[in-house]
Amino acid sequence: QVQVIESGGGSVHAGDSLTLSCTVSGRVFRDYSMGWSRQAPGKERELVAAITSVGRTTYIPKSLTGRFTISRDNAKDTLYLQINNLKPDDTAVYFCASGRTAGYSERVTAYDYWGQGTQVTVSS
Repeated sequence: QVQVIESGGGSVHAGDSLTLSCTVSGRVFRDYSMGWSRQAPGKERELVAAITSVGRTTYIPKSLTGRFTISRDNAKDTLYLQINNLKPDDTAVYFCASGRTAGYSERVTAYDYWGQGTQVTVSS
């Protein structure tokens, strides 16, 4: 049974930084791409970052480039998302997901195993 667990969310102020973590058990972490998505109230879930299985290639949407950084430590079976200069529009539940292949996808629907999410709330 694959288990995905996110942590590190919280309530912060605009301009702060935050690092989210995600651990995966039940599958060989280093064999699969990983992604972070977020969902704000009343909005669709959107992919905010993705990374290949070995971590050499990452994807960040243009609108988030410069503030979002995804990384992974395959020795610890852990995925990270660093968010700098947080804005109120970043308020959402952030989800970690494990992909189907070594290569990442920009589509939310391409990820098979999801965590329960961690809430990030940014106040102005």
